[in-house]
Amino acid sequence: MGKIARKVSGLQPKVIEWINPSEDEIVWRYPDEVIPWGSVVIVKEFESAIFYRDGKVYGVLGAGRHILDTQNVPFLKGLVEGLYGESIFKSMIIFVSLRRFQGKFGGRTQTIELAPLLFHGSFYFRVEDPSMFVNKIVGPQSAYTTEELNKYLRGYFNEKVMSYMSKYSIQDVYVKQTEVTEKLTIMLRKDFKELGIALEKVVFEGIDTEGEWRDRLFWIMKGGVQTGYVLQMETAKEVAKELGKSPGAAIGTGIVMIPPLLQPPPPVKPQQPAATTAAPSYQPICPYCGKPVPFGAKFCPHCGKQVKWCSKGHLASSEAKYCSICGEPIA
Repeated sequence: MGKIARKVSGLQPKVIEWINPSEDEIVWRYPDEVIPWGSVVIVKEFESAIFYRDGKVYGVLGAGRHILDTQNVPFLKGLVEGLYGESIFKSMIIFVSLRRFQGKFGGRTQTIELAPLLFHGSFYFRVEDPSMFVNKIVGPQSAYTTEELNKYLRGYFNEKVMSYMSKYSIQDVYVKQTEVTEKLTIMLRKDFKELGIALEKVVFEGIDTEGEWRDRLFWIMKGGVQTGYVLQMETAKEVAKELGKSPGAAIGTGIVMIPPLLQPPPPVKPQQPAATTAAPSYQPICPYCGKPVPFGAKFCPHCGKQVKWCSKGHLASSEAKYCSICGEPIA
């Protein structure tokens, strides 16, 4: 008992607690690293107090009132400062909230076809392992404020989403968004678990693409053109453009490459034999509202949007530069 009662002149026990944290605060660092013997640490419900020093977590205190001496808190033996005998401890005390928090994410990536993809949304998480959380993020990143933590977590989340989204096609991202989100969430949960964080939910609030990819996507989603054929035609146009820049050097290559690129994909076999019927004639469909448009019309009679026609009589949006059906330039 004599050792426990020892004090250094001028160093009185303190009461250490996280006072009135807001609902958005994740972490708080006690400002003094010199802790007098016999100080009291008060840890409230849904909090943990982590003792961190020299890049290492020495121990974690859960909810309760804790008197700091080596009998009550055995792990403090490694934190006794030798210069002052056993009268003080030297350590950071980092408080971590265990409540649920919302984070924001958003960025830009590309799909497997190199289509630009812009995304943003929210993710919901809580600290599951405070010791790992401080060891993996708070300590190494010196992220002792909620603002610094949110910045790191947002960047980490964006980096992972960009990597995973680049493995999907643009059709999957739009048509199978729920399925893609579920798969992404499963992979992200594993990544966040390694940081001591339980990722509970991921919500994409917006996904978009740019330029001509919007026109291509419309026809892909309408089922009028197979995805592969749309991309095939685009590839053929790009190859022709490049070959045109150097006809002498590339003529041999062009003879080999262009014909296969222009071959249409094999037709999809019907599940049941169909009766012999005449092929249906082309029906122009508004690229904005999806309703029929009379041949030659300059505006959709249903939604009023301006439309254009290619030289072969196929309908396209007013912003389109190439026909998504035949690939012809649109004036």
